[in-house]
Amino acid sequence: MTTPAPRHQFLPLYAAGFVTAFGAHSIAAGLGGYLHSEHASLLTLGLLLAVYDGAEVLLKPVFGTLADRVGPRPVLLGGLLAFAAASAGFVAAGNPALVGLARLGQGAAAAAFSPAAGALVARLSPRTGQGRAFGGYGAWKGLGYTLGPLLGGVLIIAGGFSLLFGTLAVAALVTAGWALAKVPAVPPLPRTRQTVLGLARRLGQGTFLRPTAALAATTAALAVGVGFLPVSGAASGLSPLVTGAAVSVLAACAALVQPWAGRARDAGHLTDTAGMVTGLGLAAMGMGAAALLPGLPGMLAAAVVVGTGTGIVTPLGFALLAANTPRERLGQTMGAAEVGRELGDAGGPLLVGALATGLSLGAGLSGLAVLLAAVAAAIAVGGRSLAATTAEGNRGHLHEK
Repeated sequence: MTTPAPRHQFLPLYAAGFVTAFGAHSIAAGLGGYLHSEHASLLTLGLLLAVYDGAEVLLKPVFGTLADRVGPRPVLLGGLLAFAAASAGFVAAGNPALVGLARLGQGAAAAAFSPAAGALVARLSPRTGQGRAFGGYGAWKGLGYTLGPLLGGVLIIAGGFSLLFGTLAVAALVTAGWALAKVPAVPPLPRTRQTVLGLARRLGQGTFLRPTAALAATTAALAVGVGFLPVSGAASGLSPLVTGAAVSVLAACAALVQPWAGRARDAGHLTDTAGMVTGLGLAAMGMGAAALLPGLPGMLAAAVVVGTGTGIVTPLGFALLAANTPRERLGQTMGAAEVGRELGDAGGPLLVGALATGLSLGAGLSGLAVLLAAVAAAIAVGGRSLAATTAEGNRGHLHEK
């Protein structure tokens, strides 16, 4: 693509991002009530929380590769329809005990349409406009993360899990119809045969590792902010309403900053390396604020700064991946990068939880802050090395001429 596709072709893709984010967080936020009503154990709760992400980790590379082989649009539509079917199946069964099976089906379906949507965003936008395109996609996903717990809770109160799953089925079905009507067919591109060694070599390059590490690290910060800021606030005597509002502020900042960051990248005002380093630095500062500043000031400062840092990194990371990936391998790359994000989503809370158990919550948050700063430093060094190598190569090429 040398010219941007009309905006109406991107909107169904953005809606697909909203569906997967809203589906994941709206159900997860209500599982505590499920635990109480079904007299289930904490282990059961943990499994129910993990099954959605687990399915995504295992299947996103598979469906991303399939999107390259058959084209991303069929995989997008199939994933959305499967998500609707898994959600509607739970409603039709009328058995609350099947919520785990339904979440497994939803996670597998999201593993299909999420990398396909990312590949379509990249294919439908010119290389000079991918920051803005991914900024919009990330903003809609951020909106799903923001509204998921709130609207999910309202739906559960009004009609239980059946109403929530029914709403998700309708949302996925409407999005699939919207995509069918507005998203153009993007044919698969000719591909050369790729060996496992070739794939490993491509995914081992800095152009993949740096943005994926940045995305994983900021996703870890976001997950910790959502999960542990309320714990920190409660320890300071803040009410659930206040801590919930702080989490919403974090998600809202991440959603609002992404379009700005993407436009700044496309306009040349923000480079990928500088933007990712800045975003990671802000996320580290936010975690430090949560660890060191007590009460409401520390929690709000952490929410704003972590959300802003995450919002800067996300569109830059995906745009950099798209810019350095052969067009015929976009689905595979997006699927692999999404696995990195999922690992950060799980690993961040595990790291903080382990340090908090052995030491204190402040130590856990500080530990993540140090890790974020270390990733930022590694990306800064890697970015300078890459720039120096590129400049040296260009000078050599000119000398040969």
